Amino acid sequence: MSIPDQYADTSTWSYHIDEEYYAALDRTRALFEEDWPEPDATLLHEATAFLSREARLIDQGRFNAWLELFSDDCLYWVPVTAGGGDPRVEVSHAFDDRRRLTDRVYWLRTGLAYSQIPASRTRRLVGNVEALELDPETRLIRSNFVVHEFRAGVTKVYAGWYAHTLVKTEHAWQIKVKRANLLDSEQYHENLTLVF
Repeated sequence: MSIPDQYADTSTWSYHIDEEYYAALDRTRALFEEDWPEPDATLLHEATAFLSREARLIDQGRFNAWLELFSDDCLYWVPVTAGGGDPRVEVSHAFDDRRRLTDRVYWLRTGLAYSQIPASRTRRLVGNVEALELDPETRLIRSNFVVHEFRAGVTKVYAGWYAHTLVKTEHAWQIKVKRANLLDSEQYHENLTLVF
């Protein structure tokens, strides 16, 4: 397959985030604002276990293992606008496809990231988990979080809610979209290089 010249620079182009992807993101974002029926115990248990494992991997700095939780066509999104907004016209703290997320993980692992010298130590609490099975291949998980960060003698606390879209792959459930909605998302944040 020949790649058009304007798309050859992958630092400015994503091969899967296009208008169709944004439209699907809009539809899913609306679902996260709705009331959901009570999930069955198995679905709720699996959703909670998935979030607990993800939180542990991040807090332990096991970013390669964390990255493996994401699908190839994933999105890691930390919006500035409460509830997500429209990333086509609004700035985000992070809007990373798989390529950018891989760069983020590599950068964090080098130990040379200026804003992570010394590296953040984090502990997070994830709770109020709700789950919705859209179909046998797609699940939505909504939860609240509190992340405690300690770096360079300073402790910070971030609160908000997660919107996870999981897809079933051959071997496991993977994250297609993770949106971390900070409670104070529109405020100035000095250093958001930590992973939410």
